Amino acid sequence: MKVLITGATGLVGSELVSLLLKNGLYVHYLTTSENKIQHETRYRGFLWHPEQGYIDVHCIDGVDAIIHLAGATISKRWTDPYKEEIVESRVVSANLLYTLLKNNPHTVKHFISASAIGIYPDSAEKIYSEDSPETDSSFLGQVVTKWEQAADHFSQLGISVAKIRTGLVLSGKGGMLKELMRPIKFGLGAAFGKGGQTQSWIHLRDLVGIYHFVLTHHLEGVYNAVAPYPVTQAQLLKQIANTLHVPYFLPGIPRFVMQAVLGDMHELLYSSQNVSAKKIISEGYQFRYLSLEKALRQELH
Repeated sequence: MKVLITGATGLVGSELVSLLLKNGLYVHYLTTSENKIQHETRYRGFLWHPEQGYIDVHCIDGVDAIIHLAGATISKRWTDPYKEEIVESRVVSANLLYTLLKNNPHTVKHFISASAIGIYPDSAEKIYSEDSPETDSSFLGQVVTKWEQAADHFSQLGISVAKIRTGLVLSGKGGMLKELMRPIKFGLGAAFGKGGQTQSWIHLRDLVGIYHFVLTHHLEGVYNAVAPYPVTQAQLLKQIANTLHVPYFLPGIPRFVMQAVLGDMHELLYSSQNVSAKKIISEGYQFRYLSLEKALRQELH
């Protein structure tokens, strides 16, 4: 099987590429940097510039599936220009892939798109499944809605579409966990607000495992990529502190403080989403990291 991946050099992409190559798959990847293009037997790079509408048509030669991970990070202050970049980096790039497939002969049968649990509204009580009809009206909710709509277009080409709604990814290599660790390892960790908001997390290896599972089982539709046992934010931060063997005692940070510091991005820190993993489990996926303690011990040690 040959797979085309966008965002292949990012945190999730690099781990996924490694897993696919270990399992004997062939990988094509898209990059905006000529210096990152490699030409190996099972790993080949191709140039694209989505904002300019350019893509190397040979990237889809013999490709069976596309995994679309590319998108500007949301872990950065949301100025108005950057909000536009967050949306366009996901939607414009997906539309360019769609146009490429629509206008050229290809063998693609499966399109798998990254997504996020930020599509679900902030709630302290509700448990969200893939069938939950509610969508959040916040900026992040709007981003994910547009992201998924761009993915759904591929079904018009007779291609199966899967969307992977991802929770908080735990990895010692980067992402949100690395940011949370910075103050905690100096004994300065503190929850945001009272810390009671639910954090639906997933270990990086389980996340790429789900992508591989969806790919090899040719699944379509929406799948939540979260571990089966979510925790409160306070529990998450305390467990990080325990794993690092540092104290955790500071009071929670009031919402207005982080709003002044981060602007609209502070919504990420105070929203609560309890998200179910039952659907992917019912398909047969077996999680490697069910315990937060085990996941953190693996990444932080």
